[in-house]
Amino acid sequence: MRVFVTGASGFIGSAVVQELLGAGHEVVGLARSNSSAEAISAAGAEIHRGDLDDLDSLRAGAESSDGVIHLAYIHDFSKFEDNARVDQRAIEAIGEVLADSHRPLVIANGTLMLAADGRPATEEDGGDPALRFGRRLGEHLLLGLADRRVRSASLRLPPTVHGEHDHGFLPMIIGVAREKGVSAYVGDGSNRWPAVHRLDAASLFQLALERAPAGSVLHGVGEEGVPIREVAEVIGRHLDVPVASISSEQAPEHFGFLGAFIGADSPASSALTRARFGWQPKQPGLIDDLEQGHYFEVAAAA
Repeated sequence: MRVFVTGASGFIGSAVVQELLGAGHEVVGLARSNSSAEAISAAGAEIHRGDLDDLDSLRAGAESSDGVIHLAYIHDFSKFEDNARVDQRAIEAIGEVLADSHRPLVIANGTLMLAADGRPATEEDGGDPALRFGRRLGEHLLLGLADRRVRSASLRLPPTVHGEHDHGFLPMIIGVAREKGVSAYVGDGSNRWPAVHRLDAASLFQLALERAPAGSVLHGVGEEGVPIREVAEVIGRHLDVPVASISSEQAPEHFGFLGAFIGADSPASSALTRARFGWQPKQPGLIDDLEQGHYFEVAAAA
């Protein structure tokens, strides 16, 4: 299969590219910069120049492919809704090309804040429609493409997709602890975040591309919920700083934008995904990955 991948040089995308190539697929990666192009070429994939604002480049990449994995996203939290609209337009443009073809379109989405009652969110949860915004709108748009004969699938990922070279929430949390001189958690720290290793997530993207029926939702969740206090304790030990509780009122000042949800209890299940697709995570869990120390070497170098 010839697969067009946006975000091909990113933290998750580069692992997806290797997974696809290892399975015998031909990969074409979207490159918006020379450095991205060099990384994609070095990985053994073909380069397709363009970016998320260049809808013609997205259409061309999709037109020449047998399927698309859309991972690129603008992670600028100061322009949250603007970035969501860019993503929606990208999904629409790709969907236009794939309509009536039954070709697959797999996108990344998130599990955070899907369920509000403390139970693990499942693949059948759609979130409160009244709170459907940001990337959740993109997922709603994507799943609707099933009616236009696109084999659409949304692969929801935890807020903690971990592994070497991570530049997401975990390095940010570690950076705050280093800067503030304390590794903090909110309340008693029993609130849980799900997690998955990037390599396990990559293997599920391949399965979704090859096998997911139209309108599917998958959960790339390796661990249903890791208590944030446990994460804070590992960080404190590696940075040799105290570990302390802060109130929810103090969280925004301490963590910045992360304070809005660092105290959220948001476990998620992947039981249905595992049963339907035979996916079994094999990589280290979040705490074991943190204990290996590479997160703290990266933080120190930064």
